[in-house]
Amino acid sequence: MTFAHTPAESDARPGPVAVLVVTWNSARVLPDFVASLPSGMAGLDWQLVVADNDSADDTVEVVRRLAPDAVIVQTGRNAGYAAGVNAALAAAAGRPGGIRAALVCNPDIRMREGCAASLVAALGRPLPDGSRVGISVPLLYEQDGTVVRSLRREPSVSRAFGEAVLGNRRAGRFRHLGELVTDPAAYTSATRADWATGALMALSRECLDTCGPWDESFFLYSEETEYCLRARDAGFATLLRPDASAVHLGGDSRVSPFLWTLLVLNRVRLHRRRHGPIGAAAFWAAVLLREISRAALGRAPSRAAVAALLSPATLRRAPGPAPRAPISATS
Repeated sequence: MTFAHTPAESDARPGPVAVLVVTWNSARVLPDFVASLPSGMAGLDWQLVVADNDSADDTVEVVRRLAPDAVIVQTGRNAGYAAGVNAALAAAAGRPGGIRAALVCNPDIRMREGCAASLVAALGRPLPDGSRVGISVPLLYEQDGTVVRSLRREPSVSRAFGEAVLGNRRAGRFRHLGELVTDPAAYTSATRADWATGALMALSRECLDTCGPWDESFFLYSEETEYCLRARDAGFATLLRPDASAVHLGGDSRVSPFLWTLLVLNRVRLHRRRHGPIGAAAFWAAVLLREISRAALGRAPSRAAVAALLSPATLRRAPGPAPRAPISATS
């Protein structure tokens, strides 16, 4: 199987689309991911670039066997998701001719036919407010065919309190009370969002050049939130393309106390960075209320998150590597 393809006649822009995948003990999910690429990338000139974060299994050997033309970057450490994305981007951008756009993928994504072409076609599109589409995302499905509610509003104090009291899905019905976009109609047409889950997203060359690297201070979780919001601040919108679709096998954050705690702490850290200490204190209180209410119902991940939220040292400390187990970058 080859991973250097002839561009479609309509593709006049230079360079291939770089398919960037960050792996960490991902050998089990990689074969089906690789198998989905020819169909998912149909019509595009593309190149697979894999950044491996020191996998302990045979991830690298699987890539070499199944995708011999792929570029493999070995970071040599469990560097985190954003660092892996940056390493893959650097390798892709350093190749002759550079890249046209980048497709950032989890290895547990299975693109459906023509998915990438639809995403790339949306990039650069002007919007009525003067911004341009810098990030496009597909309609994601669970394995059972359920549509994933992947669109998000910007995190805020009112939304954090709304979710603490009402829960994500009920609060999401109200724009000012929920971060999660739950309206089914939003997933049937081209819909703009403040950010979207990062299991699969296309980024324009212009957006990449303007916004620069992903923020590696977020070891895992909130890195896609930070990047989408930073892109929005620079005039690049995030847009759902419902004609592009993929299946997402999902991550472990909903069941792992460690990963859930990391997700919760990084939400607080990101809000503090963007809104300062006063706003962050209110946001922290809302997040703490949510986790306490769920811990009271016996949810072990929330109990771990409460302990971390009540520890000033934990809140200040940069997150470190997770336990040695396969993980996904999004929940």
